[in-house]
Amino acid sequence: MMDRFALIMAGGGGTRFWPLSRQNKPKQLLNISGNDIMINDTILRYENIISTENTMIITNRSQAVLLEEILLHNVPRSNVLKEPVAKNTAACILYAALHLKKKHGDCVMAVLPSDHYITDTDAFRDVLEKSCKLAEQTGKLVTIGIKPSFPSTGYGYIKFNKGKADEHEAYEVNEFVEKPNFEKAKQYLQSGEYLWNSGMFIWKTSTIIDSFQRYLPRIYNVMMQFYDSIGTYREEEAVAEVYPNLQNISIDYGILERSTDVVVIPGDFGWNDVGSWDALGGIFLPDDDGNIVKAKHLSVSTKNSIIFGGERLIATIGIDNLIVAETSDALLVCPKDRAQDVKAIVEMLKEKGMSEYV
Repeated sequence: MMDRFALIMAGGGGTRFWPLSRQNKPKQLLNISGNDIMINDTILRYENIISTENTMIITNRSQAVLLEEILLHNVPRSNVLKEPVAKNTAACILYAALHLKKKHGDCVMAVLPSDHYITDTDAFRDVLEKSCKLAEQTGKLVTIGIKPSFPSTGYGYIKFNKGKADEHEAYEVNEFVEKPNFEKAKQYLQSGEYLWNSGMFIWKTSTIIDSFQRYLPRIYNVMMQFYDSIGTYREEEAVAEVYPNLQNISIDYGILERSTDVVVIPGDFGWNDVGSWDALGGIFLPDDDGNIVKAKHLSVSTKNSIIFGGERLIATIGIDNLIVAETSDALLVCPKDRAQDVKAIVEMLKEKGMSEYV
């Protein structure tokens, strides 16, 4: 059996979780679920399938110091890769794949986001085990799709061939679909031919590197300029020289939508990508009034709302379907159905030069 490694993508800013999530301490470095910080939860989730010591993490330099301080102790700090600038998911995945190739040869690589919440760990491990075996035995690009439970407009979708699954319970992928409007999302759900795109991928390093050479040669050729420096004292300098010139493109658009070797294994393990404040409903049970409260809170006729705070008391009267999120220096109030728009506030803060709030 090939060695297995996990790549945790941990460079995001979590802008839709502002004001709690900030650039220097995004949501993957926060304890939102009440268990541990989200990235540690992610690592513990694949125990017994992939060794914790075989964890690689890619993040940006501004977050690396804090991440290394609070990361699980048995994750080697030398396995934390630092991007000088963010260049989307394709670049960071190839960087990690080249690192693994240089140090370990060909191996199985599971790419996992750092900020997902999963309730059924055993079911997740079962799907991950099947995916690792499939990737090793067939050389396919494997993605994990989530069986949709409602017509979400916040997730991308995977259309798959509903014919007979193979012995690994995998299906051929027909296409990747961007976030739909509500009517299309309802059609996708009713058809039974679509899964949510979880952003979790499994492949051999040789397979994904070859795919970059074929489908994204611009990124491949630029990155090969620093391949020889990987694992040497020159690595950080060499990466900094070429990284700003990389194409900014996602792995989905750059490779998965173009390749004919992509398969999907459906998963049903209580998945939530915790992408925005309204996603807390998938983690915490609401009270009798439909509220999710993580704060010192006094309520008069408050219903169906999310109240999140710190030390200060939050009092609400007569509100319904609102998000109230308070930190020491900022307060967010918005309708729950506008939770996806919180990132617009972050962009506005950047435009106005109010960097202390970002």
